[in-house]
Amino acid sequence: MKHRVGRVEQEVQREVNDILLKRVRDPRVEGVTITGVDLTGDLQQATIYYSILSNKASDAQKAQAGLDKASGLIRRELAARIKIYKIPELEFVQDESVRYGERIDELIRQMNAKD
Repeated sequence: MKHRVGRVEQEVQREVNDILLKRVRDPRVEGVTITGVDLTGDLQQATIYYSILSNKASDAQKAQAGLDKASGLIRRELAARIKIYKIPELEFVQDESVRYGERIDELIRQMNAKD
């Protein structure tokens, strides 16, 4: 069962990235990249992680609002592209791992500069 969930997660990630590039016309979601998808075991809920290039909090809020508004379109497009019984509910969450990695790099640079 876990193998199937993993395959569906990869497919959802690939398709949502494609939908954001080609179908969503909202300027708030330009530059948004899907970094991962977590599906529940019953495939009913999908948490979609995304990252943006900007570090501004206002840009993150705009991107979140744009993704929330486009979730119906994205779900409808997923239904047409992926053949599963029920398309999961989508929840978009900003991926903090990119910022975390940048912070770690900065701390390492500071330590090396002191030596």
